[in-house]
This record gives sequence, structure tokens and C-alpha cells, in this order.
Amino acid sequence: MTRSVRGKALRVAVAGLAVAGLLPAGFTTSTAAPAPSATTTTTQVLSGPAGDKAAKPYMGWSSYSMQVFNPNGGSWITADQLIKQSDAMHAKLQPYGYNYINIDAGWNDGIDAYGRPTPSKKLFPNGLQAVFDHIHANGQKVGLYAIPGVSKAVIDAKLPIYGAPGCTTADLPVQPLQKADYWGIGYRLDFSKPCAQKYVDSIADLFGSWGLDFLKFDSVTPGSGISDLSVDARDDVKAWSQALKRHNIWLELSWALDINYADTWKQYANGWRIDWDVECYCTGTALTAWPNINRLFPKLADWWRHAGPGGWNDLDSLDVGNGSMDGLTKDERRTAATLWAVSAAPMYIGNDMTNLDSYGLGLLTNPEVIAVDQAGRPAHPVSTKSNRQVWFALNADSSYTVAVFNLGQTDADMTVNFADLGLNGAAKVRDLWARKDLGTYASSYTATGVPIHGARLFKVTPQKNSTISVNDDDLRVAYDGSWQRNGNYEVPAVSQALTVGVTDSSYAAKALDLPTRTVQVNNNDPGVVYTGNWNYSSGRGLGDYQDDVQWTETNGDSFSYQFVGTGVDYVTETDPGQGDVDIYIDGELKQTVSTYLDPSQGHNKPQQVVYSVSDLPNGSHTIRGVKKSGQFMLLDKLNIRQESLLNPDTATFDKNAPADVNVTLGRDPGELDGIANAGKDLAQGTDYTVNGNVVTISKAYLATLPVGNASLDVRFRGDYRDDVHATKDNGAAVNFTFTGTGAEWSTALAPDQGNADVYLDGKLVQRVNLHNDVRVTNRVAFSTSGLKNGEHSLRIVKVDGDILRNDTIRYTIAR
Repeated sequence: MTRSVRGKALRVAVAGLAVAGLLPAGFTTSTAAPAPSATTTTTQVLSGPAGDKAAKPYMGWSSYSMQVFNPNGGSWITADQLIKQSDAMHAKLQPYGYNYINIDAGWNDGIDAYGRPTPSKKLFPNGLQAVFDHIHANGQKVGLYAIPGVSKAVIDAKLPIYGAPGCTTADLPVQPLQKADYWGIGYRLDFSKPCAQKYVDSIADLFGSWGLDFLKFDSVTPGSGISDLSVDARDDVKAWSQALKRHNIWLELSWALDINYADTWKQYANGWRIDWDVECYCTGTALTAWPNINRLFPKLADWWRHAGPGGWNDLDSLDVGNGSMDGLTKDERRTAATLWAVSAAPMYIGNDMTNLDSYGLGLLTNPEVIAVDQAGRPAHPVSTKSNRQVWFALNADSSYTVAVFNLGQTDADMTVNFADLGLNGAAKVRDLWARKDLGTYASSYTATGVPIHGARLFKVTPQKNSTISVNDDDLRVAYDGSWQRNGNYEVPAVSQALTVGVTDSSYAAKALDLPTRTVQVNNNDPGVVYTGNWNYSSGRGLGDYQDDVQWTETNGDSFSYQFVGTGVDYVTETDPGQGDVDIYIDGELKQTVSTYLDPSQGHNKPQQVVYSVSDLPNGSHTIRGVKKSGQFMLLDKLNIRQESLLNPDTATFDKNAPADVNVTLGRDPGELDGIANAGKDLAQGTDYTVNGNVVTISKAYLATLPVGNASLDVRFRGDYRDDVHATKDNGAAVNFTFTGTGAEWSTALAPDQGNADVYLDGKLVQRVNLHNDVRVTNRVAFSTSGLKNGEHSLRIVKVDGDILRNDTIRYTIAR
């Protein structure tokens, strides 16, 4: 269960603006005193909401997991309990970098005469300041919790706003009143009025006077279960960012933030939750559950690019320290710790730190794993088309952090191909969990026996004369000016089937007239990634595509599939037992579709297209479906629509009258990457030839095929990793620093491109012409070799033309 009814119970007495109608004892609106003069702060203003505090992901503890685990959640934020947790951190975890004690919802029980939250006297009989002082004396930092908005009682009280003469709380809300948060606790502030910012400032200044270091700002929208802009907290985020900046207080946003507004979150905050609560809400039984970890993988595949120094992807509490109470197996606990580390996520635990077991303590204090997290290099997947995934990040020292995750249902050997990382050459491999060197390997390393829901974590260090390819979206690539990733300036790698009907005197069938550009992807295709508790059912005899489906009963479970094309259909059955499904395209919620069938219309109506889109830009996309309601959710198949690159895309070959087969390519012939049959490449020059835009499949090769329909896979190259960065601004630049002896820059050539200047170590060394009559991908535009081994800088500046694309930088190391 995610935070909803149970979550709200902890937030009725919420910290921050939306105080639950509690007024100071004996206070009435008629006795409000005038506000005193404004005070100023002497805190130095640093860049970003918390300046250099967010140079690395923070490490610490949050009370929330234990609050929802314990029937009396408030018992976990009493003064005595917080002091115990602070002391336990000081003794066990602080030497390894953990130093935040974050107090979640329920810490306050009223307001002062200016509408600002006051700490609970019941929880903190000696005052919250005494708790702050103890935490700070332990060399730690302290955090609190708030949400957007202001309560109706505070509005009606017409309280003066501290430091803002003439402003009262009656001036704060948007009129007519609008909901400010997911639970409907408070009402939206009107930031077109100066009093609203003054009110936020007054609370931030109060927090600053207490010595607050961190604020979790919850129920932020778009996100937090509402992304239709009916509730929008972006103005609140901006206001709190400005107010907290004066006190150098870290601003963390929660929960399940909408990725479409990632630039806003990055501008104003130091961290942002990317998904729902990690807690399973299994009161008294467990803190979390495997599906709540598993569902993070597809989210991170979209979010990883948005994290870096200044702001981090927040995965919620890392609950791996209390043994069986965690709700995870030992392998799942290590997988969670691995995912947090390679994602450079804030490593804050939700466990009882006074009761850490030895295995959990070992997970949380492995210095080499912590170093991965603190390096701040978010990993990304080689592919999400399998439940056995390799994730990697290129580090500043040219080493790679590599994790393998077995999300499948059986133990497995998992191979890391160095080429998939962008590494051409041999490398040393070190097991970071075991803290053991494993040896040097030429081109790959295989981790044997990775258990179900298990993970391994490695450092891969390239050896002498290896070449490293750096993609345009890597954190090591810096951009000056206005750039965007893709935006229809990219060309993805793609393949298309050429269906050849082979006949002879005993078999006269023609090639099937197949809709080859509508590719049907069955539910059991290995490229479909299922997150959660999915089941497979075949032989139902109900008219399913290929007579099988995948199904789940758990809300929040999802499927995702990455494809190249212009459109996609989600095909399922409709039934009285089914409900709503949220459909995301490229991380954006597009539609909530109903798969419900009125019982009067029957049951199990198969192969129904419940969602369809056909106007996507031709390129790489991801569809994701998330179960929202109903007893069941099913996936039968996906229909993928792609542009045709072959004319024709079907042919016939008669063994009794053999003749070559000619096909015209829809792309530049230089983009042809090969032709294969059943995974085996045909030999160019023998099995096929290329003349201009025409490919000829030789009759000698075709004669070797058996009668029937053969599917030849015609592959076309694309931009490296199917993406580019592009700019329209003359003077915009790409910057990259490397240590090595040579480098080259590869990018697209296209009719809309012009010249670019290349600087090496600050000196202009070449002007390159990137114009071409047709768009072609991944061409070497600049190269240099024989450099003195050491640190060098490469800078590429747009001179003219409509567009400059950046794709790949490769460099050679000499260790």
C-alpha cells in the first residue's frame, strides 16, 4: 500500500504550512498582535537551495519507515527515541558518512501567533531545540517535514505574518479556495501576492533560527498521485527554495515527482523522490517488500540523467539493516543497497539503528560501496529489455562502476560485455562487495550464479591502450549554451524484416503479405520488462494473441517496452474483473484507460486495443502500463508501427527459376549495418551487394534457403546509443576533459548542419564541416593522436548552420 489513508493519518498534524486547524492556546482572531519588524539573516547565500551541501548525495536516517511499521507511529519521533537513534548512528554509522537525522510527519501540534508550526510538547517535553542540540552535538544534521498550503483554520484566524507588516494569513490563499496537497489538508497559497512569500520566509527563518539543516517537502505536484495540474505546487517549491537558501537548508521534494517537470525540480531542489513510498505498510510485520524495490528499475532508466552534483534522485528509505523485519531476503537486501549506491541516491536508512544486524551493518558500512554512491555518477542500464540487467557508470578516472541485477525467477550467469559499456580493450575487474580483485579480462566478464533477485557490483578498470566511448548524455560531458537531448534531431538504430517466400515445384505459396511495419510484440517477448508480481497464462482458448497473456492482481505493478517507431497499441482483454491502467509514453502519463467490461456485455473479450498512439516522432520510445484498479490487469500484445525502410519489404524466390532479389533502401546506403538470417550475418559481396540505394540478395544465397517464408533482418545504424544533444545557438559549446594520448569526435552529418571549431587544450586546431546532402550517423569529424599522456581538454563550438549535434567522444588511455 502506498501513502494514502494510512499516510494521511501521520500527516494530520503536519509540519509546515498546512497545519491542521490548530491555534495557540487561548488565541482568537480578535486578539492578534501586530507583527514585529522584520529580521534579516547573515547566512551566506550559496548557489542552489543548499549550496555545496548537495555536491554529493546525503547519508543518514529517516523516521518514516519505523513510524508506519509501529502502530503508534508517534513513538518514533519522541525526544527519547530520536536521541537513541542519533547516538546509535554516532556509534555505528557516522564513521562511514551517515550524518542526517530526519524527523518526518507529526512533529508539530499547533501554531504560534503568526501561523507558524510549533513543536509538539508531548513529543518533546524539554523542547525540540534540546533534541536539535543533541543531534548537532553528535556532529549530525537534523531535518523536518512540511507540505504545501495553509489550513482553513489558519486562514480564518487572520493572523499577522511575522516580519511582514500589513500581511495576515487571510491574505494568503488563492480565491476561491483550491486544494494544495494530495490529501486535501491545506489550501493553495497565492504567490502573486507578496504576503505569501513573506509567510514562507517567516517559517523558513524560524527553522533557520532552530538550526535546521534539511527540509522534506511532501505531496509535491505535479507528482504525488496528481499530474494533471489540478493541484500544482511548483510555486510552493520555488518559494521554499528561495526562503531556505538564505539558511543553507537542503530542500528535498517528495513523492513520485513528475519527470516532465524535472528541470523545475533541478532548478529549485537538492533531491526529489522518483516513485511512491518504499514502505509496504505492513504494520508490525515488515518495513518494505521486493515489489517496491523492483519497480524502481524502470523509473531509474528514465530518471538517471537528471541526477548530479546539486540534485539527486531520491529512492526513499534504504531498509536493509534489521534482518527479517526488512521484508526482504538477504539477496534482495544487497540488491537494494547496490541499486541505491550505483544510482547515487541519498543513502538514508529507515531502520531501527539501535538494532542493526551484522549482515545489514555490513551492507551499510562497506567503504567501497559507499564510495560508489558518493562519487555521484548515476548508473544507467545497457538495456531494459530483459529482467537480467547490466547497469554502468563511467567515472572521472576512466574506470567503470558496473552492477548486474538478476530480476528474474531463476539463478543465472550474467555477462558484462565491455563493448556495451563503451570500452574497447581489456580491463581489470574488482568485486566491490567482496572487496577482492578478480583478474584481467580481454573483452567481457561473466558473474556466475547470480541468485534470484540478487546483484553483483564491480569496478572495471580499462588497461593500457584501451579506447573509451563517451555518449553525449554522460555526466562528464559539459555544455555551454542552450542544448537539448534528442528533440527529433536523433536517428535511432533500427532493423526491418525482408520476408522472402521461397518456393519450388512442391511448394507454390507466395510470400505472405505481412504487415511488416506493424510489428506485433507478444506478451512473453523478452524485451517486455515486468515489474511486480506478474503471472503467465497460456492455452486459455479465449482468443488471445498466440493463446497466452501476462497478468497481475497488484496495483502499482507495471510493464514497459522500449521500441523504435511512430506508434504503439496496447492490446489486452476487457472483463468485469479488470479496471484502470495508467499509460506512460517516454515517462509522461498520457492516459488512464479502462479495461473494464460491463457484465451485461459478457466476459473475457480478447484482443482489445485500449490505448493507441500513431503520431510519435520516428525514434526510440518507451511505453509503460501501470495497474491502477480492478482485480486484474493483462497484457496480450503490443503493436509497434514503424516507418518502412525497404521497398518492397516482401519478395518471392522460385528455386526452379532462380533470380536475384532487389530491394531499394529508404536510408543512405552508408547507414546499412548488415543483413542477417536467424542471427547469422550474410556476407556482403557474396550473399548480397550494395549499388547505390539498391541491395541485391544473390540467387546463390537464396537457393540455400528452405522452402517457406524466410525473414531476413536488415539492420541500419543510428546515433550512438540512439541519442544526440543538439543546439541552434552559434557559440554554444561541448566541453570534455580526459586523461590519455588521443581522442576523436564522432557525430552526425546532415543538411541542416554547418561548421564547428575544435579546440584542444585551449587552442583552435581545426574547423570541421558537418554539412552533408543526407543525414548520416556516427561519422568521425575530428581525431588526434600521439598526445603526451596526461590531462587534456576538448572543446567543440558551433560556428554556423541550423543545428550542431553532439554524439560521441572517444579517447585512448595509457596507464
